[in-house]
Amino acid sequence: MPSSMPLEGDSSSLSSSSSSIRPWTHDVFLSFRGEDVRQKFNSHLCHALHQRGIKTYIDKNLEKGEEILSKIFKAIEGSRISIIIFSKNYAESRWCLDELLKILEYPSEVRHQKGSFGEAFAKLRYKFKDEVKVTKWEVALEKVANLSGLELGDRNESEFVQDIIKWVDSIMVNRTVLNVAKYPVGIESRVRDIYQHLSMGRNDIICMVGIFGTGGIGKTTISKEIYNRISYQFEGSCFLKNIRETSKAGGLIQLQKTLLYEILGISLECHDTDKGINVIRHRICSKRVLLILDDVDELVQLETLAGARDWFGSGSRIIITTRDQHLLNISKVDSKYEVKRLDHNEALELFSWHAFEEDKPIEDYVELSKQVIQYAEGLPLALTMLGSDLRGQSISQWRSTLDKYKQIRSKNIQEVLCISYDGLDDNEKEIFLDIAFFFNGQCLGHVIKILDSCGFSLDNGIKRLIDKCLITITPYNTLWMHDLLQDMGREIVRKESRKQLGTRSRLGFYEDVRYVLEENTGTNNVEGIKVDLPQGHDHDMIRLNPKAFAKMKRLRFFISHDARFSGRVLNYLSNELRVLDWSNCPLQSLPSNFHGEKLIDFKLYRGRIKEITGQFKNLMVMEFSESCLFESLSMLQPEDFSKVSQVEISRSPEPSDQLLKMSKLFRNLG
Repeated sequence: MPSSMPLEGDSSSLSSSSSSIRPWTHDVFLSFRGEDVRQKFNSHLCHALHQRGIKTYIDKNLEKGEEILSKIFKAIEGSRISIIIFSKNYAESRWCLDELLKILEYPSEVRHQKGSFGEAFAKLRYKFKDEVKVTKWEVALEKVANLSGLELGDRNESEFVQDIIKWVDSIMVNRTVLNVAKYPVGIESRVRDIYQHLSMGRNDIICMVGIFGTGGIGKTTISKEIYNRISYQFEGSCFLKNIRETSKAGGLIQLQKTLLYEILGISLECHDTDKGINVIRHRICSKRVLLILDDVDELVQLETLAGARDWFGSGSRIIITTRDQHLLNISKVDSKYEVKRLDHNEALELFSWHAFEEDKPIEDYVELSKQVIQYAEGLPLALTMLGSDLRGQSISQWRSTLDKYKQIRSKNIQEVLCISYDGLDDNEKEIFLDIAFFFNGQCLGHVIKILDSCGFSLDNGIKRLIDKCLITITPYNTLWMHDLLQDMGREIVRKESRKQLGTRSRLGFYEDVRYVLEENTGTNNVEGIKVDLPQGHDHDMIRLNPKAFAKMKRLRFFISHDARFSGRVLNYLSNELRVLDWSNCPLQSLPSNFHGEKLIDFKLYRGRIKEITGQFKNLMVMEFSESCLFESLSMLQPEDFSKVSQVEISRSPEPSDQLLKMSKLFRNLG
């Protein structure tokens, strides 16, 4: 029976094997001594780990030999976490101690090899005459004393096993490996260069490093790889992605919440970035953390998330990725690294992987490939897209595509990428633009329900966008589109009409939306509007014209996050709306013509609406604050919400009569 158990995942001894990231072969490696432990405690622990879906390596060979030991060492290197079960006779086995040297994970009971554990080691010392090896074992056992462990003692064994499972779960959740690139060409050398800037051997300093370069050059991919390689060395870690886009939607508070949750596991309830700043600098200042701020484009983002070095504990590392080198200069980072474009050989290899699924072009396509990659200008994103676009095409089709590239005199990368968009059919183009404007970063399943209700053919459409690398699906099943492609989508719509804003199919820039809604210049062309309050415009107000939506008969989406409106009356809203997501809605009631029959997503926060009527037969998501609850509840029936799968109410501490009535209305959803 084990007397104590050390539990330390991703030990320092594994840093060498982690220096080149590869998929883990196992989640947990178990090191133990004795058949009694194997048959009793170990079998219970293995069963519990298996039940949690945790892939565990356990040596089933009773006989030992150099070949078997080599396999065990390989299993240790390929395991995310090692668990050492210290029983009384553990230190009597040279095999176990060799495993220990490989793992370097240890508890408290072994300091100075005391008690029965020390006696077992003394027996082995007497038998084994290799003093060099014995000294290594002794050093390893001394080192264990400085690491904490879990001790069984007189505790209930099943409870002890559950404590171990909880610990392993927490490690696996907090040490999730970020998805990098399918073909990581050129990443290794750049990661090594940046690693030198991080001064990882210095735990007496707080180091801020900036990574800069043009869009699509691979800054995010490289920083993800760095995160995967070094995050285990810190007490807490957080990768905040896509800060530029998130901030546009008033998302700095959400980014603060994510930072605190990832590092401390706490949920911040506030609507004020100043409060978030205070919590971050007071709660994290004693922790050694890794924080990566991805795609920063404004100083206020840095001031809100990592305003000063003393917000973080000694030994912390803060990495900032940006397109703007000047931003790094004024933020006074310790070191800067410019991500260079791929050289010719790297570019040809990356292109070949996507075009041919090999590391070099097939024979008949060598010269054509060399011509194509000239137009990508060494940008990994462009090489990925061009290769995916040409995969499986004939030589004549390649030549036709090359002719299109040659017509782009400016070599503007967006125009090159746009050729992939031009190859889509009308259905696929509409899906692409909707994602670019409204649904980037959202749950795939929910987006599919919304777009399906719009009549699009999604099975082939989504797959086609993925095949052409215009979108990707993350491990968390969310849609993701590179910001360079998102910008391309916005530019495509802008070109629909450069001056007549209200004739565009989609509106997504604050000043454009403001002009159209105030001047009542919207037309039947407008299918979607998204308006976010820009940073620094806290006091701006959009003067909502009562007839602002009167001509927008085909409007499918209206999304407003934190923009402020004046005007309490609206004469018309399209019954084609699938998404109505309006925080700070100024209206007291929705227009009488609006029935919401096609609504899928209905969200109202911090608004003034007191009355609503309608038949929400297709509604799936409904979110609102209690202050927006409706006085005319008697007009609504549960069957009006028969498809709702998600209801969220932001409530006050004391439930009101309205809240109780609304809860009763949705009782059929429980």
